[in-house]
This record gives sequence, C-alpha cells and structure tokens, in this order.
Amino acid sequence: MSTQTATEPGTILLLATLSGGYAGANAVGQLHTDYAANTTILPVLSPSMFSEQFYLDAFDKGIDAIVVMYSGTDCPYQGAAERTAQIINRTYPLMKERGLDTRRLRLVAICTVCTSPFLKEVAQANALLDEIGSVRAELDAAVAPARPGE
Repeated sequence: MSTQTATEPGTILLLATLSGGYAGANAVGQLHTDYAANTTILPVLSPSMFSEQFYLDAFDKGIDAIVVMYSGTDCPYQGAAERTAQIINRTYPLMKERGLDTRRLRLVAICTVCTSPFLKEVAQANALLDEIGSVRAELDAAVAPARPGE
C-alpha cells in the first residue's frame, strides 16, 4: 500500500553517465518530451565512483528511488561497467539489512539515443513508488519496535 499522495510524489534520482544516460536524457529534452517532475538527473562520468554507502545515505536522506543509467559495456572507462554492477550488487544486501525494498535501486543501460527506454525507466520508478510508498515510511517501519502480540 502506498503512503505517497497525489500531491507528494516520491523523489527519484537518476545517476546518468555523460556517455549514456545523460545523453539519452538530453535526447528526450530535444524531443520536447515530458517526464515526471519528481525526477532529478545527476550527470556523472561513471557511477562506479559511488560507493555502496552513497546509495544508503541517499535513501536515508529521503531519496525514494535511484535509477543508475549507464552506458554499460560502451563505457569509455575500462572496467567501470563491471565495477558499477559489483557496487550495485553489494548494495542490495545492505538495503535488505535496513529493511529497504531492493527495487528502489535499479541499474540500467541507456544509450545516447535511448529516449523510449529513458522514459520507460522514469515511468517504472514512479509506478513502483505508487506501489511501495516512501522510503521514509519503510525506514521508519524497519526501526519501529515490535508491539506485544505481533
């Protein structure tokens, strides 16, 4: 059940590589196509520069979903695609330990002209947040003491 309201959409962070996701976002803009206003795009050279702690801290600070849009094996930095995947894979168990739904973090390959996949990922993230609600509620529920009889 969702804890979001129509006036309070969840916050979505897109980590978009300059060589992939950000160029895809730019292509969406050039087409004058709209996507949800609750989306913030952070252009990055490579998401491999962000540690597992970065993602956990982002959730702690109220980011409800993170989509890492990278250029995959087309990345110009040797080993960065593999390292990014490893970091994300190591983050999932840490999210589970904190009671976070791992679907809040998604790694996708987006190329420079991937307008439809870009829009689909933003729409999917919003649909997910409609389903599972805010990260704050999830974090609060994970630390709330169990009531007697539960």
